Amino acid sequence: MINGPHVIKCKAAVAWGRGEPLSIEDVEVAPPKAHEVRVKIVATGVCHTDWEYLYETGKGMKFRPFPLVLGHEGAGIVESVGPGVTKFSPGDKVIPLFLPQCGECDRCRSPKTNHCRKNWDNTQMGVLADGTSRISCKNQQIYQFLGVSSFSQYTVVPDTSLTKIRSDAPLEKVCLLGCGVSTGYGAAVNTGKVEKDSLCAVFGLGAVGLAAVMGCRVAGAKRIIGVDINPDKFDKAKVLGATECVNPRDHNKPIQEVIVAMTHGGVDYALECVGSPDIMSAALESTADAWGTCIIAGWTETAAMKVMVEKILMGRTLKGTYFGGWKSVQDVPKLVDDYMNNRLELDEFITHSLPLDQINVAFDLLKSGKSIRTVISL
Repeated sequence: MINGPHVIKCKAAVAWGRGEPLSIEDVEVAPPKAHEVRVKIVATGVCHTDWEYLYETGKGMKFRPFPLVLGHEGAGIVESVGPGVTKFSPGDKVIPLFLPQCGECDRCRSPKTNHCRKNWDNTQMGVLADGTSRISCKNQQIYQFLGVSSFSQYTVVPDTSLTKIRSDAPLEKVCLLGCGVSTGYGAAVNTGKVEKDSLCAVFGLGAVGLAAVMGCRVAGAKRIIGVDINPDKFDKAKVLGATECVNPRDHNKPIQEVIVAMTHGGVDYALECVGSPDIMSAALESTADAWGTCIIAGWTETAAMKVMVEKILMGRTLKGTYFGGWKSVQDVPKLVDDYMNNRLELDEFITHSLPLDQINVAFDLLKSGKSIRTVISL
């Protein structure tokens, strides 16, 4: 593997515009600049946030510029490092991170949050610290989604948005820890702090919701109710720990009323893993009024949630979580260890494996509800 200041030509799935299918293109990936690392992406999960940004910008997502390379749930191998990089070397197995951890700011030093903002404004708009991207195609800049762009065979990320993992970890599995599984699992064990013998309800049984189910089970919840309008998800939810599943379409009253009746007063913890304001309100109202906690893990950037003040005044807690509360650089390797030591499931989330040129098929599988996670091999 050649290292040094050279441009790499490779394949990437480029989004040229909103609502357009991804196009497999030959792109050029520039060498890393100061405090940047160039990574050969081996595998990437296809997350609902990628689909949502491409097809629903302006609805639930803020605008980010096109053309861009999507993907933010990847794993790969360090190809080369830029000046000033001390924690990574060529050949290291790594997971890029859409949430950085610089280790120096007030937020990184606080145990209360994982919300580091190193390079945040830039990466949210698809560029790195100097205001430009490292990916180009047809003589124009291609933006990097959330500063990652794992739908490219090579990408460049800040050294604070990358974590080194053990050398024996299978990249086609642990890539899922870059977003979905970590988010749902952490929503239960970190943000919600689900207690032993508690009653839980998880709204939405995609990858994030199924990981939340797993987190509730690991925390010792005695009853875990999975909620989804797609009954095909129920068997997988039960494998991961759900004690029962409910389809809102099977009932003629609001799902929160169904849950309250099923549990004789409401659940202790409700986790919303869809990103729908209406479902967020339903999740909150499904909790016990005196002490229930609702955790919002579903992603939306522009929508507003309606909350009756009384629902909070009586004693409920409403919390949000971002990346499951994990401090990314230090915690993701521990999650990899948990998987390698059979303390955390990942294989159960992977329903399809496809090559990069089938990326649009992966989006179709996701939107139709036929997949939980498709892993793309690059």
